[in-house]
Amino acid sequence: MKKMLQDYKKGTISLATVLENLRNLPYEDISFAKLDTHRELRKGYPETIFCSGKTLPQIVMIVKTLQKHPQNILLTKANKKIYAAVKKIFPSAEYNDIAKTVVVKRCTLKRKKGKILIITAGTSDIPVAEEAAVTAQLMGNPVEKVFDVGVAGVHRLFDIKEKIFSAQVIIVVAGMEGALASIVGGLSSKPVIAVPTSVGYGASFQGIAPLLTMLNCCAEGVVVVNIDNGFGAGYFASLINR
Repeated sequence: MKKMLQDYKKGTISLATVLENLRNLPYEDISFAKLDTHRELRKGYPETIFCSGKTLPQIVMIVKTLQKHPQNILLTKANKKIYAAVKKIFPSAEYNDIAKTVVVKRCTLKRKKGKILIITAGTSDIPVAEEAAVTAQLMGNPVEKVFDVGVAGVHRLFDIKEKIFSAQVIIVVAGMEGALASIVGGLSSKPVIAVPTSVGYGASFQGIAPLLTMLNCCAEGVVVVNIDNGFGAGYFASLINR
């Protein structure tokens, strides 16, 4: 909204365009969805499209509606069919096949000073970590990633202790029993965001076991997001870093 008013003052958009955008605040109703066009004003970042459970025509309609607003667009849990459809609208769209995200960069946010460090316990946790990384980077954060340093070989973690000490916020992504967040929380004086993943054998109960371990963490300064919620971790880390 701020950019739109600046463009109006410069004479690059008309009064009619300004009034049309004001009419659609705080959301735009497209029958099956009410797009929160006011969210960037309230929270600093625009609404994200969660693709699971939505049909391809619905996703395309949402993207076309957001096209009217000068903001970055992030789609999570997206497949290649969704990416192909978005790319027809925005040729510059980028797809992360590991994170299953589609990003449309339409504006550059001021780069933040603090670094977000993302750590995974195992290689199988990388897709969730990548979703967190894509989210945090799109929100203007410097991100560093270190993979496969879980408690099965805890000496690997101590090799990156300087990275842990220098980070402003740390995201720890772990499945199985989820113990890595407790160890990192015990080492770092900075906020740690724990992300349980659905990776693991039967008794991990598709992420319930690491979720409970992380919730029962005895180290101070550790908070927990939902199972496989890389987006939520990246978003929250960005708010802390801001």
